[in-house]
Amino acid sequence: METAERLRMLVVPLLEGTDAEIYDIEFTGGILKITLDRVGGIDMGVIGRFTRAVSRMIDETDPISSAFTLEVSSPGLERPLRTPAHFARSVGELVIVKARAGVEGERRLKGTLVSSDNNGIELAVEGAEAGQTQRLAFDEIERARTVFEWGPGPKPGGPKAGTKPADSPSSPSAKKKAAKS
Repeated sequence: METAERLRMLVVPLLEGTDAEIYDIEFTGGILKITLDRVGGIDMGVIGRFTRAVSRMIDETDPISSAFTLEVSSPGLERPLRTPAHFARSVGELVIVKARAGVEGERRLKGTLVSSDNNGIELAVEGAEAGQTQRLAFDEIERARTVFEWGPGPKPGGPKAGTKPADSPSSPSAKKKAAKS
């Protein structure tokens, strides 16, 4: 059994009684990265409590024989998509997919994730004809992530509700300008 799967079996019980869940576990290059998620997002209190619980469990069971760094975090706004479950949770979202070398067509694709099943995904690629999708098997995907697009925010110093713009004919500055003419 792979180290990440063995660790998953040990850490999942630590979340019992919380509304958080394991989003991902990776053990590579001496870093054990555990990613937590929950509806509405994860906060630092949950991450801190879970980190302390995992540290105690690791001290007691010693499941990793070599030195490593423990990293516990949320998946973030732009979350990596590595498993079929990750893709299934992201159906309807904007994603970026990098196909493996040798896969026919463009290697970098951006579009809406239309569907996901046990074998792969359907992607409505930006710029393609309406209704046209591209199918990729999971083994054709090198990496993928969701995309968070920032919307335009309010402009600072804009007019306040119920006020007239400075150049309106009834504003005091417009009356002064008219009087000077």
